[in-house]
Amino acid sequence: MASKSAVDMIEASSKVHFSGFHQLNGLGSRTEQMTASADEDHHGQPFVIGVAGGAASGKTTVCDMIIQQLHDQRVVVVNQDSFYHNLTEEEIARANDYNFDHPDAFDTEQLLCSMEKLRKGQAVDIPNYDFKSYKNNVFPPRRVNPSDVIILEGILIFHDPRVRELMNMKIFVDIDADVRLARRIKRDTVQKGRDIATVLDQYSKFVKPAFEDFILPTKKYADIIIPRGGDNHVAIDLIVQHIRTKLGQHDLCKIYPNLYVIHSTFQIRGMHTLIRDAQTTTHDFVFYSDRLIRLVVEHGLGHLPFTEKQVITPTGSVYSGVDFCKRLCGVSVIRSGESMENALRACCKGIKIGKILIHREGDNGQQLIYEKLPSDISERHVLLLDPILGTGNSAVQAIKLLISKGVPESNIIFLNLISAPQGVHVVCKRFPRIKIVTSEIELGLNDDFRVVPGMGEFGDRYFGTDDE
Repeated sequence: MASKSAVDMIEASSKVHFSGFHQLNGLGSRTEQMTASADEDHHGQPFVIGVAGGAASGKTTVCDMIIQQLHDQRVVVVNQDSFYHNLTEEEIARANDYNFDHPDAFDTEQLLCSMEKLRKGQAVDIPNYDFKSYKNNVFPPRRVNPSDVIILEGILIFHDPRVRELMNMKIFVDIDADVRLARRIKRDTVQKGRDIATVLDQYSKFVKPAFEDFILPTKKYADIIIPRGGDNHVAIDLIVQHIRTKLGQHDLCKIYPNLYVIHSTFQIRGMHTLIRDAQTTTHDFVFYSDRLIRLVVEHGLGHLPFTEKQVITPTGSVYSGVDFCKRLCGVSVIRSGESMENALRACCKGIKIGKILIHREGDNGQQLIYEKLPSDISERHVLLLDPILGTGNSAVQAIKLLISKGVPESNIIFLNLISAPQGVHVVCKRFPRIKIVTSEIELGLNDDFRVVPGMGEFGDRYFGTDDE
């Protein structure tokens, strides 16, 4: 039974859960720097949406509809049109021959600089481009504050790979060319003071060729293509639903869809408080670690495939349910991973469990010492067990071994209690089809490559072999 002090601590854990994340320049950044960065960036990384498409395709309408549905979130729009270059006097004299639909017409460097500040939580002044004088200094700039969601909108917003890399979601608004032309005529004559002949001449000389040469080819980068633009309410609803889901996730989950952090409650936060406390006894450390491990294992099992199954209940009724995945095994990374075996056995009766021993020092976690795996492991789904994901080196070695044994990458679920952002980046980039399930994301690694705030040497504390 847990000690009274432990119970008191878990009942007293009532502070709001916050787990900060800040992109670090290297694995050896200091703990103090990471903590300070987390305090400064408590708002988290914004969710960046790119909206591209031909001129007058309805991009602005789509953006307005997304903003309207996300009324309870902070959302800002950054228009690529704001970053047109100022025209020289010579270019202004030949404005009708200037191609505003060419990538070189935009000041992409200034756009990137503004986005970098917004992502760091800093307010920026966005230019207010005047399409009659072809200058961005006629009107005062627009102040844009840091927000939960940033929408980048523009005809060529997908053209530069550096801009694309900033986006968590890319949307291409697709609509018939005749509709776009009709809208463009109406817009340019009313809003920009141009006559119809000039608009048609510019369309045939620049707009149509630029669409075919530069805009349409970027359609391949889109995650979502919206036919009919703002008239497609179903597509907008689905997009907003996805955004809401992502906003409720940790920043890394927005980057890696194969990373899953179990929902935090005061009970979970209280158990983390206990196992992270250096003064917690071995008995309490094991008790609360086992509880957390069980939650992670159950969550991981939820990502396994299933088949539908109907059964007859004691009342004679039919219940439509599911049948568990049968071809399953566990693999623990010795020795900390062995602490997770009991929870897996408690959930999966008679499950086979393999072992992997990897040397974590001297060779940067790359030396495989020992492995004993089920002979038919290539035909099974594998739950890889290691309570702490630090640098990711040992995890990469273990996953490479499983793949070399014939296990499909998509059949591997990596379970751990805590994960450092550096390790998540390493594993998810190297193996984008595996799933990682963890209970908390840490601040990072210190100079000794230890996870911070962390919980110390997990194996020693769990098995009672620490110095004390």
